[in-house]
Amino acid sequence: MTVSNTDIAHAAAVLKAGELVAFPTETVYGLGADASNADAVRKVFAAKGRPADHPLIVHIADAVQLSNWARDIPPTAHLLAKKFWPGPLTLVLKRNPQVPDAVTGGQDTVALRIPSHPVAQALLREFGGGIAAPSANRFGRVSATTAAHVHEEFGDSVACVLDGGAADVGIESTIVDCSRGAPALLRPGWITPQQLEAALGAPLAAPQTAAPRAPGMLDKHYAPQTPLMLMEGDLINELAHSLIRQGKRVAALARTSRRPLLDDLVWLAAPADAAGYAHDLYANLRRLDHAGCDAILVEQPPEQAEWIAIRDRLNRAAAGSGEAEGS
Repeated sequence: MTVSNTDIAHAAAVLKAGELVAFPTETVYGLGADASNADAVRKVFAAKGRPADHPLIVHIADAVQLSNWARDIPPTAHLLAKKFWPGPLTLVLKRNPQVPDAVTGGQDTVALRIPSHPVAQALLREFGGGIAAPSANRFGRVSATTAAHVHEEFGDSVACVLDGGAADVGIESTIVDCSRGAPALLRPGWITPQQLEAALGAPLAAPQTAAPRAPGMLDKHYAPQTPLMLMEGDLINELAHSLIRQGKRVAALARTSRRPLLDDLVWLAAPADAAGYAHDLYANLRRLDHAGCDAILVEQPPEQAEWIAIRDRLNRAAAGSGEAEGS
């Protein structure tokens, strides 16, 4: 869908008025507030039901704005920014004192990125400041990758929703901590560890015990309402049979179109390639979540580097589910 200059100007005005705007990025849709306005930022937490100590990512239009938000920026951060921005990379840096605690979860660090989506870029340029924006969904639930998903989550409670079509990448950004010595991976994303290390010319450090809290790192996250189990593909048929014999309705996200001949089974075949799988992942989980089933069975993805972030999201979505509950 085309977003007009008038739409962008209206959204920027809404942000300046201290209200919330949902907007597309290349990863997922964000629920944004003026990052310099603590009261506006708190509205994001209230809308999502998000814990106050869970930090947000500040989206900026250009790397020259880094010093407005961060201090003591190491050369490695500049190197990664030059290589991957605009794009799906978030850098965690030492915060400037004026950054509101509401943005950082009270930590001494701030998470920053420059999105590549043209609508996000246009909004940031028109707004002129930083936009603090987690994913536009209720906390812990499946991320929104279309404007329809945002409306599904929040109804009319968000003042403005910019419809930029489906997100290109479909999963959240890679997060790298550059605040404590050598860069360390905090959250995998579409930019792989191998790509980061190639850009740095050195291995990533292991995350420290005292590493900053980062978005999307809780054990259970990205989860549908329906209990989800992650398993090898040859077990899906067996467990589906078992649950259906117990009178339960089952959904499956598999990597093959060969659907078992079972009643009460909703079957989705995911794209075979990692990029396609990631792009469709959250939309597929939402579709299966709405199917009225008792359990969602998901085939474990491959272990190659390009699937690391997908495996991370699915592992967190499945955390806490158990077969005894039909989940």
